[in-house]
Amino acid sequence: MRPWTVRCPPAGILADSAGEAARSRKSSGGSRKSICFYASICEGGMPDVLCISDAKSLQKCKQGIEDIVISVYIVWSEFCNSPGNILSRGFFMLQLRFAPQLHSFDACKDVAEYFRIGQDDVILSNRYIYEPFFGGLNLPARLVFQEDFGEGEPTDSMVDAILAALGGTGARRIFAIGGGSVIDIAKVLAVAPEGASVDDLYADMASLEARRELIILPTTCGTGSEVTNISILNRTRLGTKMGLVSESMYAAHAALVPELLSRLPYQVFAASSLDALVHAAESLLSPNATDFTRLLSREAIVLILNGYLKMRDEGLQARLPLLKDFLLASTLAGLAFGTAGCAAVHALSYPLGGTFHVPHGESNYALFTQVLKSYRSIRVEGSLAGLLELLSRILGCSPERALDELETLLAVILPLKPLREYGMTEQHVPEFARNVLATQQRLLKNNFTPLSEEEIAAIYRARL
Repeated sequence: MRPWTVRCPPAGILADSAGEAARSRKSSGGSRKSICFYASICEGGMPDVLCISDAKSLQKCKQGIEDIVISVYIVWSEFCNSPGNILSRGFFMLQLRFAPQLHSFDACKDVAEYFRIGQDDVILSNRYIYEPFFGGLNLPARLVFQEDFGEGEPTDSMVDAILAALGGTGARRIFAIGGGSVIDIAKVLAVAPEGASVDDLYADMASLEARRELIILPTTCGTGSEVTNISILNRTRLGTKMGLVSESMYAAHAALVPELLSRLPYQVFAASSLDALVHAAESLLSPNATDFTRLLSREAIVLILNGYLKMRDEGLQARLPLLKDFLLASTLAGLAFGTAGCAAVHALSYPLGGTFHVPHGESNYALFTQVLKSYRSIRVEGSLAGLLELLSRILGCSPERALDELETLLAVILPLKPLREYGMTEQHVPEFARNVLATQQRLLKNNFTPLSEEEIAAIYRARL
């Protein structure tokens, strides 16, 4: 194979550095294609330019480097006799965005020792999670429990109250130990300036800055939020959930500790792992999917569905030895949708969850296969055909039967409720469809195929 050019500049990556790297390669006559990887290295002794012949060599050159933040790009460029023509004739696309350092620990005490949690740290968690795993460690950090500020998933008023309570504490680091709700709140705490409200942050997303270091320990197997830069809050004054997104909201560190899932209630396990499955499927279908994100999405789908099949055949308790696999699948899916994005399933679930207080994973599940069926009714090709083929191999059926077999398997994990059981009626359908189009364009642009207001309404009606 042709060698890869690996450039390692000392700081951040700019899009126009693609041209600089391309010009660093001398044309060898005629035209050829080059793959260029870019890595931003915080510490490590890699030279500026490496010519590497295969993936094994690339992995070898990374050994011994512990503090690495990678932004990966691929540049497919036609190399002609004139290097100056490369940018105008080439193709440039972000391939994978991964900012946090990713750690794995066998036990919670190892986390406390590694990060040396101290008095100037804030730990955001829930009592039922923190006390069994960290309570006996007597950590000196300030403890903040989400339930002291309200029940359920995070709302603007809940987060405003937490921001007010932490005002003036001068916290250096925020440790988020919890599921998606705790992590979403912690991301806001990490970027919020003194005295700011949630509405202020949404109004000026482009100016958000990291003000406190963020360390995330996920305690469910669904959110994937430990490796993404988005926080989802219920904006009660607008009547829907919305994403707060900023490069500054990436965690500095994400720590995977399978021990933290050992006491996860079954209902939470089911809803969160289904959420991870939705993340993997939507990122696989996204027009922004890349070769890298597709690998991550597919592996997450395989891990989750193989686990579900084992639970179907051996009983729900069969999940317990597989918790590490489910946690890994969640993170893989998070990495995939962090670059490729989520789409219509999430967009349609937000009015449902915001209005009727349906947990995020469950509201996604309520609409998941119906959105896929809607896509299938419009066209079956490309990434959707690939997804159906993948499902057929895992489930042992034809691609034409894949969605039906998937629904049957998922119903074993969590029975699928009609939307009316959450309180939705026909009168909500047009309102929700309009709301989705008005507030969720960030997600809808990632759809496998565009959906009209009528098609969105039809998805809701089919699930009533």
